[in-house]
Amino acid sequence: MTDFERNILNHYNIPSAFPEEWPKELDESDDEDAIISDTLGVRRSRSRYSALERSASERKSLLPGSQKTGEGKANLVQKDEPDPLGANPSVVTSLRNRGLPVEQDTRLRNKFMLSSTTFSPALFLSQSHSDASTEDLLRGLQYLTRSIDQKSASLKVLVETNFERFVRAKATIDNVYTEMRNQGVDPSAVAAAAAAAAAAAPLSPRHSRRTSGIHFRNISSGSAAGMQNPAPVITPSKNALRKETDYGVQGIRGPLLEVSQKADEVWGPALGGKEREGNLKSIADAITKDRALYDLGSNLSEAIKQKDYSTAVQLYNSARQYVVDARALSDSVVEKGRTLNDEEVHRILVIGRMWADADNQVKSLKRDIWRRLSNVSSALPFPGFSQTEEHMEMITVLLDLGVEESPIWVYLLSRYDYLKNKISAVVERSKIEIEILRRRLAASDKPSPQTVAAFLRQASKDSSVALDTEDVIDFWDCILTYFTKLLSLSSGLLGEVVDFWDSAQAFIDGTRQRSLPTGFQGESSKHHQLSDTEVSGLRSGAVDLVTLIRDAVNSLLADPPTDDISALFSPIPGSAQTPTTPLAPTAFSPTDGRIGRLDPQNLPAAAVKKGEPWEDFAFWPPHSNSLAAVKYLEQILKLLGIAVGEIAVLRPVATNNPAVVEKIKSMISNARDRSLRAICEAWSKDAECCRYLEEWVRAPDKRDQTRLPLYFEQFETKVLLGMQQVMYFSDSSSKAGRDIIAPPPSKHLQMARTQFVSSIYKAVSGMLENAEDAGASQEDEWVLVSSLEAVADGGGPNELLTHEAINVSSRNVRMLLTMSNLKALRNEHIPTLIQLFETSFSVKLTDESKTIRDVLGQIDAKLFRSYTRPIVAHLTKVIKDGIKDPSWTPNSSRPTQVRPYVYASLMTLVMVHTEVSTTISNAGSNSPLLGEILSFLLENTSQALLDGFKERQPNTYTLASLMQATLDTEFIAQTMSQYATPKAGEIQGQIYTELDKRTTNDARQRLQQELGDMRIVLKKLREGSRNSFGCFKRPRPSATDKDRGRKLTG
Repeated sequence: MTDFERNILNHYNIPSAFPEEWPKELDESDDEDAIISDTLGVRRSRSRYSALERSASERKSLLPGSQKTGEGKANLVQKDEPDPLGANPSVVTSLRNRGLPVEQDTRLRNKFMLSSTTFSPALFLSQSHSDASTEDLLRGLQYLTRSIDQKSASLKVLVETNFERFVRAKATIDNVYTEMRNQGVDPSAVAAAAAAAAAAAPLSPRHSRRTSGIHFRNISSGSAAGMQNPAPVITPSKNALRKETDYGVQGIRGPLLEVSQKADEVWGPALGGKEREGNLKSIADAITKDRALYDLGSNLSEAIKQKDYSTAVQLYNSARQYVVDARALSDSVVEKGRTLNDEEVHRILVIGRMWADADNQVKSLKRDIWRRLSNVSSALPFPGFSQTEEHMEMITVLLDLGVEESPIWVYLLSRYDYLKNKISAVVERSKIEIEILRRRLAASDKPSPQTVAAFLRQASKDSSVALDTEDVIDFWDCILTYFTKLLSLSSGLLGEVVDFWDSAQAFIDGTRQRSLPTGFQGESSKHHQLSDTEVSGLRSGAVDLVTLIRDAVNSLLADPPTDDISALFSPIPGSAQTPTTPLAPTAFSPTDGRIGRLDPQNLPAAAVKKGEPWEDFAFWPPHSNSLAAVKYLEQILKLLGIAVGEIAVLRPVATNNPAVVEKIKSMISNARDRSLRAICEAWSKDAECCRYLEEWVRAPDKRDQTRLPLYFEQFETKVLLGMQQVMYFSDSSSKAGRDIIAPPPSKHLQMARTQFVSSIYKAVSGMLENAEDAGASQEDEWVLVSSLEAVADGGGPNELLTHEAINVSSRNVRMLLTMSNLKALRNEHIPTLIQLFETSFSVKLTDESKTIRDVLGQIDAKLFRSYTRPIVAHLTKVIKDGIKDPSWTPNSSRPTQVRPYVYASLMTLVMVHTEVSTTISNAGSNSPLLGEILSFLLENTSQALLDGFKERQPNTYTLASLMQATLDTEFIAQTMSQYATPKAGEIQGQIYTELDKRTTNDARQRLQQELGDMRIVLKKLREGSRNSFGCFKRPRPSATDKDRGRKLTG
């Protein structure tokens, strides 16, 4: 605000330099005697001497800056004054620093001025001393007390010194006024009237000149209300200084009016008739001669109403030409030393009146165009015109009409102000709405692991299905909408900033001015070129706008959630945060109004912090999973990368502005770092839920596995690909963007590597928990596969689907399927993921691969031991009990049967074979895990035989016992020969060695003689048990395998 505008506000005591209407309180008369009603209700007009009837205490101050309070008292306030409590030398400066518009709003300023009668102590203390302590206020009270005492002492001395002068001056003034008022009135009548008035009226503490003289008018008006004895009527002289006598001129006023009226009646028609005829004729001739001159004003008014600016400009230029011609005529007359004739005088007068009318209309048109050009958002384009074309049209009109200030500069400056205020409003509103949504989401219940797993399974689907709960997706959409509004080049604020600079650059280069007019006689050509100061200001403005957008992006991505959301409901009018340029009719809302109607007294409170990772992120929806995070953050950083590329080529930023470039690089670094942290935290949480990906449903093409390995691979693949996009800004193809976006630092790569290995470990650990889960029902329980909609919506049983059901209640079934899944992960899926990671991030996971293989091996071995331990214990007990049984010793010298424990052990192995083959075998082939399990059990069976024969008592073997032990051992070894291992063969050799130690030489020699018969017995026994133990036979090659073999040999 300029000093001139501020003086206008102070002088007229108005709130704005350009008010739409005059304040009603300033229309009220300050003179109580302007209209006086006597007791009969007669209203009398105010005379020129009415000011004499006012007392000194009731006269209106003629000084500017006064303000009238609600009680009618004048209020003369200084523009500034020191703090009455002694804290600051200037109250206005202190309030201005606090953001209050005290220089623009004089009424608000007066509330803080102690010299004002509208001074508000509560408002003064709450604003000027809001942060003062109790000690500060006590010191201020002492300072105020001393100030009051000093002023009171000075005033007391002044009154005591001049009291007699005051009394004498007051008495003299009252006496002179009374004599002038009561001229020609009997003093005794005046005294009687005064006594009657004093008796009738109550005693008033007020004392002024009205007591001695003015109230006689009311007494003489004939009103007897409230009186028992009416006062006598006073008849003043015609020269008395009273309103009834027109203050002494009543005697001559009537005759003068009568004489004037008679003169007009007698001589008026005679003197004015002929002159009027001549005037009318000359006017008619002049109008006929210069019809265009006389019609110019009305035609200009019509053209302005119809917004026909080209016609208006032509008419205005014609008017200016008339003025030029008239001025030339006047100059020529002066040069020639002659006088103007009547026709020339009349023409100059007509041109003057025409010019006054045209100039007023054009000034009004200029004000309207200036207003629309200054308020960019309020300028609606004409039909068929874009907003830019409409602005150029207004600039063209102003240049044609001629203006003192450059419309180009005003347009660019107003557009800068509009964009700056719009960015601030959008950012502040959006941040608050986002925080409200975040708080609501944080207060909601955390989704169960089963619900999270149901969404993680969606990674295997190519269609655009929901990747998280509706509230979380709504929050992500809000974040994406906000960043699109900020960074989009087609529909966002950055696009408007780029358009603004393109327009400014066109004006700076002079290309846009080629089509602009130079005005009447070239007067507007000076506005075609922007000054160096203006060019520098435009460049600084463009940088400021870019910085605002950069700060908004960085604030949401890098700063923690805001704590203050009250600004949404209580913005301070006129503060620095309140836009002065009108915004669009509909304010931008990233939620599209979905936050609903909020009660300012019942705002959503900040959630109690529980150590959740999302509590430090303003842009991360609470309880969001990693799939939704990578999907939306990938889009957001894609927008950011494209925006950074566009900002980098913006000339004010690219030219000698390293500080801004560093800020942009810092924003990119913060965005990448915070996004990666959010993804890794969500990834870690999701990895803990991967155990719930297990549906216990067989994979369609691999029946020895469930669907979990495929789900896990697809989940990890989607997260890795999204993280790669976030880390490298892969979709930002702009060369300038690639130059300003630095490669990811090593800590980010290490973060990704660590989280990748951790997610695999957590998922595999969860698989182990699934296999060993002791909470499964002991009854037959079959898994039911449900759709995502049923899980997410809590659907009933009628929404569940059954497919490839598995008996989940069996621990062995869970163990076998988990071991098969682990082998698939170790051999197929995880190597694929490692290769994807190395390709995406251009690193080698040598150490990590070894760590993953070791972890998988350990967990696989743990599962294998957990599955085989009870079987080995059972086999060992059966074998040892059978060998220790007294009936084990053969009754005949040549045993022909193996002992029952052998059949029992083999039947246990048959059951294991059946369980494994039916659980994890593909159609037409056995699983490699079957051979591993049976080979391991065969080794433990052989070890049990060895231990049993060692522990048997008596510890000596006869020939018959030696033959029985050999039959038992060989029968098991030959039946399980398909699963024989070197270790099993070694243990069998140890069995024969131990038996040989515990027999005699004679028995040993005779055993050699009986080997041929024993072979015959073994053969018969094997043929007899062929049907029982046929599952242990080596499968014959199929016809397809034979054909393949022939082709290979051929």
